[in-house]
Amino acid sequence: MEQQLTANLIQPSFNRRLDSLSDWRVGLCAKIEEILRYLEAHDLASASSRDILLNIHQRLANEKLVIAFVAEFSRGKSELINAIFFADVGKRVLPAAPGRTTMCPVELGFEAEEPPMLALLPIESRLEGASLAELRQQPDMWRRIPLALDDSDALAQTLREVMLTQWVTEDKARSLGFWDDERSDDNPPRNDEGLVEVPQWRHALINYPHPLLQQGLVVLDTPGLNAIGAEPELTLNLLPTAHATLFILAADTGVTKSDLTIWRDHLGSHPLARYVVLNKIDTLVDPLARPEEVEAQIEAQRLATARTLDMPAARVFPLSARQGLAARIAGDEAALQASRLLALEQALGEQLVPQRRKMLEAVVADASHDVQAQVARRIGDVRRQIAEQSLELNGLRGKSSNKVRMMLDRVQAEAAEFEQCTTRLHALRVIHARMVKDALADLSSDRLREEVEQMQMAMSSSIMNLGAKKAFLSLCANLRFLLERAHGRGLEIRDMLAPSFSRLNAEFGFSLSLQPGPDSMRLKDDLDLLEKSYVQYLGVTHALRLSQPKFMDQFRSMLLSKLRMVFEMASGEFDMWNKSASAQIDTQLRERRQSFRKRRDALERIQVAAGELEQRIIEVDAQDAHLKAQLESVTEMTRDLRDQACQPGLQVSNLHMDRLLGGAPEAQWAP
Repeated sequence: MEQQLTANLIQPSFNRRLDSLSDWRVGLCAKIEEILRYLEAHDLASASSRDILLNIHQRLANEKLVIAFVAEFSRGKSELINAIFFADVGKRVLPAAPGRTTMCPVELGFEAEEPPMLALLPIESRLEGASLAELRQQPDMWRRIPLALDDSDALAQTLREVMLTQWVTEDKARSLGFWDDERSDDNPPRNDEGLVEVPQWRHALINYPHPLLQQGLVVLDTPGLNAIGAEPELTLNLLPTAHATLFILAADTGVTKSDLTIWRDHLGSHPLARYVVLNKIDTLVDPLARPEEVEAQIEAQRLATARTLDMPAARVFPLSARQGLAARIAGDEAALQASRLLALEQALGEQLVPQRRKMLEAVVADASHDVQAQVARRIGDVRRQIAEQSLELNGLRGKSSNKVRMMLDRVQAEAAEFEQCTTRLHALRVIHARMVKDALADLSSDRLREEVEQMQMAMSSSIMNLGAKKAFLSLCANLRFLLERAHGRGLEIRDMLAPSFSRLNAEFGFSLSLQPGPDSMRLKDDLDLLEKSYVQYLGVTHALRLSQPKFMDQFRSMLLSKLRMVFEMASGEFDMWNKSASAQIDTQLRERRQSFRKRRDALERIQVAAGELEQRIIEVDAQDAHLKAQLESVTEMTRDLRDQACQPGLQVSNLHMDRLLGGAPEAQWAP
C-alpha cells in the first residue's frame, strides 16, 4: 500500500487522468463497434446511422488534447515538459539548459502510421509563402531523423537539433521575419561581421511512442517572442486552438516587459484556458532568510503576477520544474512535494481532462439517440406492415380458394396503386435537390474563397493595410450572414418536406418522419471565437508586418484554412441531414415493395396448398417477435452506450497501475 501511494505521487496525476480518459474512449469505441456489427448483421444499418456511428467512432479514436507551453527564452519550458510528461524515461527528453534551447516551435505527438522520428522544416521555407498546414502534406520538404528509442543518450542528442541556429545577413533575417526596423528592441543580436542569428528550423515534429502521446496528447513547445511573432500559423492557429496554454515566467524576475508583450499580444484574450507558472522558485531560497520569509516572498510574487496579468491568483502556480524532474527520476517523494509540481498537475487533471470528456459525452449521447430513433423508426415501419399482413392472413382461415384469389387480386391492386407514388416522389426529389444545392452554395469553398479575396482586396487598398481590422470584421459579418441564410434555407427545406411526408404517409402508407434540422447557427460560436483570436493581430501595431506580401499570403492561407473547417462542418451536417431524409424514402420504398412481393408470394402458395396458410401465419408472427427483440436489443445497446459515456470517472487501468508500481516494460516503447 505504501509503495502504491508513493507511485501515485511520483507519477503525475494529470497522466493518470489522461490514462483514465483514454480507457473511457477505448471502451466507447468498442461499444460503438458492437452496435455497428449488430446493425449490419441484422440489416438494420441505414446509410445515415452507419455514418453517425463511424463519425463518432473516428472522433473518439482520433481525439487530441493539445497543451501549449509558451514563454520567453530561459524560463524553463522544456524542463517543465520533461518533469510533467517524460520523467519516466529517466533523462531529459527535450534539451533544457541555461540560455536559448528550443529555437523553433516543437510539436510532440504520436501517429501510429509513422515511424518514431524527428521531422525538421528548414527556416527557408518561409520565403516560399506556404503555410505549415500545406507543408505538412509535403514530406519532401522536411528533414527526417529516426529516433533511437533504446538509447536515451542518442535520443537526447538527436533532439538537440531543435537548438540549432545559423548566421544570415540582415536583409535575409528581415525577409525571414526575424528583423523589424520599427521594433529594433526585439531584433536578435548581430555578431562582429554584422550577421544575424536566426533559427535553422521553422518547425519541428517529434513522433514519439510515449504512452501519453499514444493516447492523443499533443505537447506544443514554443520559442521566445521574436519567433512567435514571426510565424503566422503559430499565433493564428496553434496557440488559439490549444485546449490549454501554460505561460511560464521566472519566479526571480516576475513579469518582464517581453513576458507582458507575449501575454497581451498572444494569450490574454482566452483567460479560461490559461495557466501561469512561476518557475524556478528554488532560486529564491536564501540561506540567510528564514523559510517563512522565503514563502512570503513567493506568495507576494504570485499575487503580483496575478494582478499584472489580470488573472485569478488560483491559476498562478509557483514551482520548480528542475526540482520536480530530479525528484521523479530519483523517486524522492519529499523533494517532489517541495517542488510544488503536484499542484499544477492536479489543476490540469481536474479541470482540463473532465472538460474534454464532458464535451465528448454530449456528442456520444446525441449520436446514440439519433441512431436509436432511426432504427426504431425503421423496425416500426416493418412491424406495421407485418401486422397488416398477419391480420390479412388470419382473416383467410376457413375461407374458400375464391376468397384467397380475391385477396391476391387486392394485394396486386394495392401494389399497383402504391407504385403511383413514384411520380410524386420524383417531383419531391427534384425540388429537394434544387433547394439543397442553393443552400450548399452559400457554404461552398468557392464562395468562402471569394469572401476572403474581397477582404484581401479591401486590406490592400488601404495604406500599409491600416484597414485590415475593418476588412476582417466585414468578412466575419458576411460569413455570419451566409450561415444564417443557409440555416434559413434549411428551415425552408424542412417546411417543404414535412407536409409532403405527411401526405405520403396518409395516401401511400409510408411512415416518414423528420429529425430536427441541422443547426448551422451553432457554428456561429466557432466563427465568433475565430474572429476574437484573429482580430488582435490586425491592429496598427501589426500593420507593417501585414504590409509584407509573404506574411499577408501566409495570413490569408491560414485564415482560409480555419474558415474552411467551419464551413465544411456546416456543409457536412447540412448534407448529412438531407441525405438522411432522402434515404428514408428510398429505404421505405424498397421495403414496401418487398412487403407486397412477400404477401403476393404467400397468397399464391396458400392458393396451391391449404397447409401453407397456418405455416405462413406462424412465420409472420415469428418475424414480428424477432423484430421486437431486435428493437429491444438496439435500445439496450444505445442506452448502455449513453450510460457508459456518462458514468463517473474511470479508475486507473490495470496496465497503467502496472506502470505506476513497476515501470513500463521496454516492449511498450516499441512503435
